[in-house]
Amino acid sequence: MRIAIPRETHPGENRVPIIPETVKKLCLLGAEIVIEPGLGLGSGFADEQYTEAGAGLEPDRNKLFAEAQILLRLRKPTLEEVALMPSGCIHISYLDPFNERELVRALQKQGVTAISMEMIPRTTRSQKMDALSSQANLAGYVTVLLAANHLPSILPMMMTPAGTLKPAKVFVLGAGVAGLQAIATAKRLGAKVTAFDTRPVVAEQVQSLGGTFLEIDLGETGETAGGYARELTPEQIEKQRQAQKEVIAQSDVVITTAQVFGRKPPVLVTRDMVEAMQPGSVIVDMAAETGGNVEGSEPDKTVEVNGVTIIGQANLPNRVSRDASKMYSSNLFNLVEDVWDKDSKQLAIDFEHDILPGCIITHGGEVTNETIKNILEGGS
Repeated sequence: MRIAIPRETHPGENRVPIIPETVKKLCLLGAEIVIEPGLGLGSGFADEQYTEAGAGLEPDRNKLFAEAQILLRLRKPTLEEVALMPSGCIHISYLDPFNERELVRALQKQGVTAISMEMIPRTTRSQKMDALSSQANLAGYVTVLLAANHLPSILPMMMTPAGTLKPAKVFVLGAGVAGLQAIATAKRLGAKVTAFDTRPVVAEQVQSLGGTFLEIDLGETGETAGGYARELTPEQIEKQRQAQKEVIAQSDVVITTAQVFGRKPPVLVTRDMVEAMQPGSVIVDMAAETGGNVEGSEPDKTVEVNGVTIIGQANLPNRVSRDASKMYSSNLFNLVEDVWDKDSKQLAIDFEHDILPGCIITHGGEVTNETIKNILEGGS
């Protein structure tokens, strides 16, 4: 089976979907691997490393798409790229299917089997394929480095002949994968860390990392079957804002990680909270790209409000692109290997499989994912 891997063309994207080490593993499955020259340069992987691992080179991008049986990608395809894909082709990448309705319809019309990496179910067995979690882990780490880089003071306590420097106070909003990594990183750097999450069940995890869990009684919250935090009511959001006001005002660094899958994230840090912080304080808004948790944050920009720096950097894993590529490449391979038929040496699309039905968006000219189908029918 011919697996094609084109270069990522999104501006500024240095991550790659497949690294040379993974090419070797795919070849061992019996697949023919063809890549576009320059595929790995953004993360420091030369073409020679790919060819030595068993990949062939195809400089004609249109031909690469037209002759592919499987396409492995990081970013979603353009409509022009979809038009190049042969019917029956399997395309695996991030797709943003909740918002990309035109793209989903194009993939359906083209007869492409589109698998969305965002829709991998959060089960114990699928953890090794969970790209959202692997990339969020790195994003949480990067948030702390960004904050430390902009903070006019140090994170750890330091005893010097000139006196003792107090540790920085870091407040992390959201203790999912990204939040927990931010807590762990800030603690390793010596900061005093407080965290809050709408799911009381994560309090123990926060404390195990050395953080203090902020107790706020919001009533019924919990998490979805997929392990995500449930969306709060407007009343609960306001109650949370009021309870965390004082903590934010006293923090040197605030990191917000709250996102609701497929929807605009809640605004948790309002303008008056920002203005109550000390000049020189730093906020990193991980949700800035999709709407923002912080009033005044801007996607891909660093702004200043009353002396407080607000970082809205998008695509945080891209700042550690080499390791981000290794992790995503591993996620892709684990998915492919799990559904690979060793006898026919092909990727087997099986709707009785325990993982595939949830992440296949289109197949055989139909939108097969019920959630996405309902969204499309409701909006058309």
